[in-house]
Amino acid sequence: MATTFKLGTFSAAGCAPFGGLVAAGRVIAFGALQDFVARERLDFHSDGSTLSVLDEWERNFPTLQRVAEALEPAADQALLRRAAPLEALALHAPVRSRNIICSGANYFKHVVDIVVAQVRPETQGMTPEQRREFGVRKMTDRRLHGTPYFFIKANSTMIGPYDTVTLPPDVSSMDWELELGVVIGRRARFVKRDTALQYVAGYMVVNDLTIRERVNRTDMQEMGMDWVGSKCAPGALPTGPFLVPAEFVGDPQRLRISLRHNGRLMQDEGTDDMIFPCAQLIEALSTFMVLQPGDLICTGSPSGNGIHHGVLLKPGDLIEGTITGARESLGTQRNPCAAEAA
Repeated sequence: MATTFKLGTFSAAGCAPFGGLVAAGRVIAFGALQDFVARERLDFHSDGSTLSVLDEWERNFPTLQRVAEALEPAADQALLRRAAPLEALALHAPVRSRNIICSGANYFKHVVDIVVAQVRPETQGMTPEQRREFGVRKMTDRRLHGTPYFFIKANSTMIGPYDTVTLPPDVSSMDWELELGVVIGRRARFVKRDTALQYVAGYMVVNDLTIRERVNRTDMQEMGMDWVGSKCAPGALPTGPFLVPAEFVGDPQRLRISLRHNGRLMQDEGTDDMIFPCAQLIEALSTFMVLQPGDLICTGSPSGNGIHHGVLLKPGDLIEGTITGARESLGTQRNPCAAEAA
């Protein structure tokens, strides 16, 4: 059985962050692999960052597999001496993605819950039960005949898995949206869904934080939703702790997403509830744009957002998000919340 490993970005004692591989509880920097690569006559291309490793993912993956095997106890002592214990390092966002594309309204139960909670012209006069039946019919038709909905999020929103989420001083409705993040590993254009997952380097936990009061522009309703105002605050995308290669995750539609707010379970749903699964999202996106290595697709959030529970984030809160699977866990984020300095 192949030795599993994860990728991430780390720092020690205030030094500059570096990309590295995690295996057997230890981290080896990509920049420290030259001697091992030369000695073993391996092929490896990187400038030391995780993004550069993804730029040559198909060539680099076999070498990283060999590195992971060499980090096993009593394996390659020279390489082990260059590695550091994971617990001695600070963790940052695993990869600094060039593009972040988010899929909106992509969980069946979540959208049906919204239909029940919000009375719109098409559901005027319906009972909650009738609105639920209406929502189920509408989402079933969308799953069969519809197309995904996307928006862009700024990469300046990315923070690490244990960093503090800062709540802007002029807003009161920051909400969580824990999601599965799909990281692309090769250029994708006009990809078909039956081969789409071959373009995935790996998966990670992401939390697409949203300022609810800024989603809809009351002064310019004809322009639709304000994604910059509602989604791009500093620190509005905790990511990680790790990027887990797709080979160790298996079927991305067989994962479990769960989020706790101050210890209380708020989101708990399987990724099989997606209206459009990961492969279909990649297919659709690759018809609109060129997907590049390192690009991050946030695949939508299941039911259980704060607005559903009547609870929104405030200073002093703690949000913990986990994604688990039958083969490999993607890890857990733990982000405290604090007021952003004005």
